[in-house]
Amino acid sequence: MKIAILPGDGIGPEIIAQAVKVLNVLGEQFELESAPVGGAGYAAHGHPLPEGTLALAKAADAVLFGAVGDYQYDTLERALRPEQAILGLRKNLGLFANLRPAILYPQLANASTLKPEVVSGLDILIIRELTGDIYFGQPRGVRECPDGAFKGQREGYDTMRYAEGEIRRIAHVAFQAAQKRDKRLTSVDKANVLETFQFWRDIVTDVHKEYPDVALEHMYVDNAAMQLVRAPKKFDVLVTGNMFGDILSDQASMLTGSIGMLPSASLDANNKGLYEPSHGSAPDIAGKGIANPLATILSAAMMLRYSLNRAEQADRIENAVKHVLSQGLRTADIYEAGTTKVGTEQMGDAVVKALV
Repeated sequence: MKIAILPGDGIGPEIIAQAVKVLNVLGEQFELESAPVGGAGYAAHGHPLPEGTLALAKAADAVLFGAVGDYQYDTLERALRPEQAILGLRKNLGLFANLRPAILYPQLANASTLKPEVVSGLDILIIRELTGDIYFGQPRGVRECPDGAFKGQREGYDTMRYAEGEIRRIAHVAFQAAQKRDKRLTSVDKANVLETFQFWRDIVTDVHKEYPDVALEHMYVDNAAMQLVRAPKKFDVLVTGNMFGDILSDQASMLTGSIGMLPSASLDANNKGLYEPSHGSAPDIAGKGIANPLATILSAAMMLRYSLNRAEQADRIENAVKHVLSQGLRTADIYEAGTTKVGTEQMGDAVVKALV
């Protein structure tokens, strides 16, 4: 089992190192190979997604990804900025389905900014379409405004678009995920304003005919955002487009106490995937040894479950994380009075100890 290790920028190398430590004590025969990506890729090879890195990702059975982004690269032209690396990997690997579980561990009920009675027992799954929508739609750019009240001025523009096949394949992923859970699916759109998402709603409704055992609900994105903080446990599985999914999944992450607890998987049609924590590179705390590695460690567990067919090993990692939290160990982002504050490496070591 070949795993491409792409640490990236900021806290990426620190958190990836802890996930690699965990993988190395499982007793499996993993072939781990690292390569630079993001700002590190640009520094080494003049591009955020160097050819060698992309070739490694294509050849591997799965990709474990840290994070990309650093302030020093903000002045580069857009095509060379670190964030283009993750977009390029998604496109080149065909990673169209992003799975982001939002689970509140009982030990962290008080770490959430919402009342414990609102979030206790939370276990939802957000499925975000990842390779379409306004993020990739063409045409896009800056031009002279051709009409309207500001005709003749410069304007920026992007194109929101979805093909029927794109919607159908993500809908199938969502319905199948719902079948394995509580058999409830909420499709999030903006059909009252956007033609693209009226089309989305129509196609999801049609796909629903193949899954009569799943209850389907449609919800506008503004209402979904409100309900996520009002009554998040009413949801089971949510499916939505690229932009809405980007926003809602980050919102959902805070229900769990910290975005540092949220793993994610981005899958192709054959369940080959890229696994990464939902948080960013956090360059402001890079090198301080205080970043939470648990989202990355849990991403490695998702990798074992979805791409490497090692569900028992995934269970071992997830149970080890629960054990460590039960011991009262906390990184700064989830710390509260009465618990023990630890650093990145200490948290990783604790998970390793719980495994061996």
